[in-house]
Amino acid sequence: MKSRLLPLIVLVFFSFFTLKTNAQVGINTTAPDASSALDIQSTEAGLLIPRMTTAERDAITDPANALLVFDTDLNGYYFNDGTPASPDWTLLLTETESRDNYVIVKSEDDFPTASGGTITLDENTLYEVNGTISTSSSINVNGAYLIGKDTNEDIINYTGSGALFTGNQNASFRNITFNGSSGSLFNLSASATNSLIAQSVVVNGFSSVGTVSGYGFVFFNVMQFIGNSDGITYSGIGNLLLNNMGWQPSNSGSYETFTGSFEFIQKVSGFTNVASGAIGFDVSSNPVVADGTLTEVVFTGDGDYVNPYTGAGTYTGYNFTNYWEVDCIGIPRESDDNASGNIFIERNSTTSNPTFSIASATPLDALIDAGQMFRFSNTTPNVSGSNNVLEYEGKETRTFKVSGNVAYEPTTTNGSATVHAFYIRRFDSNGNPIEIPLGTEVYEEVGSSGNASIGDYLVRAIPLGGKVTLNPGDYVRVYGQTISSSGTGTIRSTIKVYSISLTLD
Repeated sequence: MKSRLLPLIVLVFFSFFTLKTNAQVGINTTAPDASSALDIQSTEAGLLIPRMTTAERDAITDPANALLVFDTDLNGYYFNDGTPASPDWTLLLTETESRDNYVIVKSEDDFPTASGGTITLDENTLYEVNGTISTSSSINVNGAYLIGKDTNEDIINYTGSGALFTGNQNASFRNITFNGSSGSLFNLSASATNSLIAQSVVVNGFSSVGTVSGYGFVFFNVMQFIGNSDGITYSGIGNLLLNNMGWQPSNSGSYETFTGSFEFIQKVSGFTNVASGAIGFDVSSNPVVADGTLTEVVFTGDGDYVNPYTGAGTYTGYNFTNYWEVDCIGIPRESDDNASGNIFIERNSTTSNPTFSIASATPLDALIDAGQMFRFSNTTPNVSGSNNVLEYEGKETRTFKVSGNVAYEPTTTNGSATVHAFYIRRFDSNGNPIEIPLGTEVYEEVGSSGNASIGDYLVRAIPLGGKVTLNPGDYVRVYGQTISSSGTGTIRSTIKVYSISLTLD
């Protein structure tokens, strides 16, 4: 009996000694890699790490440094980056591997506890919404980030009556839907050092989208608004960028309202489908905007596309001041490029037409009416009575085409041959004459005969034309002047004007 057991005991002893000496284990291989303590080889199966909930993971007694588990609650591999006495479970091999300020939100309980009906997020923390979260509490953004990964799947349903988001710090929203049954989405008021960013966001069903004010920088990109009873008010923002905004006709009220002062507003692309009784873009409070751009937005629907500026600095038939560049489908284009102005003499009877002595250069100031004006005015403090004036009110220097006419007759029926000149004179914003633009002068000779049948004192029409370059504040006027005469008869330097018209475009 003893002789049979001895060889077996010796074999086991030497096998154990060999294993400890090599310090290697091979599974499915007799030649484990020399650098490995454990070498598992397979083409049909993998390595399955222990799986457990967060509570089970946290209940491990004295977990070793580098201990690895798969957390089924958080859906990720976690390893102990701390010590057995003070574990630090860290998410492994993901885009958030090194992020400590990261929270996955699957229910309202994953947010900080509400106080006084308000959840205050932790500053500089990224909250990732996973699924649908319902809350009646307001959320103080407090410099945090709130994101989802799928706008259609990651949703916050707000059942409160106040504003869902409040606060006066930075905020960022991305890839998420906000649903409301009442209340508003935003009541955010910050300072010029703060920013607000929202991207790929759907806003649905609120009584009001709310208010955003005071920020130095606001950027909204790819946002859709559906079924809101009233829109959003932007107030006193440094730089406001709105890109690819979609306003559905299920909204009502004023979709976008602007109040206060802005350094820069840019709204580009997207659409605004305005429901009957609603307003798409409201600037009726006359916001002060240093530079405004509204381009490539499609305005459509049965409502009022724009509630325009009022009072000084506005133009009949247009919506904005000259601080804006506007080029959108559905509303008038507004740019220095399409500035134009027109003046003309009031219709007179033959007995009340004005007369002028043009012995020297004389402006033909009659009862002038302004026609259609865009970024032009026929009033200037440098011209008494403000007649016969077209003043350019754009922001950039521009060259204009000049067209018009003067219809007149000499008031002296007999005299020597006389040459009359009619032309455009340009003045700067201080009323100083600058030039007579080349090509705008037209000459007409009145002959010496007093015979009416040859037309020397009949009404004649003189065309005006050419080009003129104007700086902002420059203006032009129509002038007449006697150039020369011949013979010994009376010089015909007094004329009666029947019509004047002048157009710059």
